[in-house]
Amino acid sequence: MPNTIYLVTSAAGFMGGIVVRKLLERGERVRAFVLNGDPAAKYVPEAAELFEGDVCDMDSLERFFTVPEGCETICLHIASLVTLSEDYNQKVMDVNVGGAKNIIECCLNHPECKKLVYVSSTGAIPELPKGQKIVEVDYFDETKVRGCYSMSKALATQEVLDAVHHRGLNACIVHPSGIMGPGDNAMGETTSTIVRIINGELPAGIDGSFNLCDARDLADGIIAASDKGRCGECYILANEPVSFKDFSRMITEVSGGKKIGMFLPIFAANVMGSMMEKQAKAKNEKPVMTPFAVYNLSRNNEFDSSKAHNELGYRTRPYAETMREEIEWMIQAGKIADPNAGDGAEEEKEEA
Repeated sequence: MPNTIYLVTSAAGFMGGIVVRKLLERGERVRAFVLNGDPAAKYVPEAAELFEGDVCDMDSLERFFTVPEGCETICLHIASLVTLSEDYNQKVMDVNVGGAKNIIECCLNHPECKKLVYVSSTGAIPELPKGQKIVEVDYFDETKVRGCYSMSKALATQEVLDAVHHRGLNACIVHPSGIMGPGDNAMGETTSTIVRIINGELPAGIDGSFNLCDARDLADGIIAASDKGRCGECYILANEPVSFKDFSRMITEVSGGKKIGMFLPIFAANVMGSMMEKQAKAKNEKPVMTPFAVYNLSRNNEFDSSKAHNELGYRTRPYAETMREEIEWMIQAGKIADPNAGDGAEEEKEEA
């Protein structure tokens, strides 16, 4: 489709950046939407057409959506504001819900925009009891999920579906779980946790689980949704859950870092999280642990991605492979010390 332009929001972000690069690699034309003054814009490939703006600003979005006559567009709306706090946050709502509404309006106001892929979250889907795999739903209720971020994604996802059913929007939705992998220049929560484990800064873990995907696999899933995703359909892009114990073991095996000596049971972690949260609030500091963080490790993290497997060809690579390549990238990017560098330095000194 030589006259198709892909409009990618959050193009300077971890996920968005990978999507942009993968689209360019397959020969697509890409417009990259980045936040005004975002220093990470330097990571956006030069082959992409860079647009600065804000999803909360309709004027900047209008410029982003306006393309030369004869061109069609496909919008991949990835931008969102993540918070790890359970508390209500108006900025998160403005960006995630208000921004999604603005994107919907732009898609509908521009007939040359043929499709919207909205990147939601597995957090927008109500949790099921443990032992049951969580599957896609066709209605999203923000009162059925926990935490401001999940609430905002539930509200925004329903806005997209309402526009599909009542206003003729051609859109589909993907629900990624957690994200990891090489290239996270912003050092998100998972990447930062890996670094802390390698550096021996995490004396104790929590006896819970994650559900994390390689960002490259998620990017493939998002692009596949733009190619094959059916209008009004939702697709879970998740992985098999991994325990914190196994996750940290993989990190130490690959990096040679210090092993975590103790894993707190959930009830003890909740008590400690409550104390840490209160102490941090009193000092106006960021808490190391909160009851909400503990909940995310203790909740049901089993998701069913079979629909995405069958319809989009979505696949995930093993955790160990991602971990190895992420740690290699961290060393190259100077995020962590090379465990073998010390030996080389000693040899050089002896030779000198």
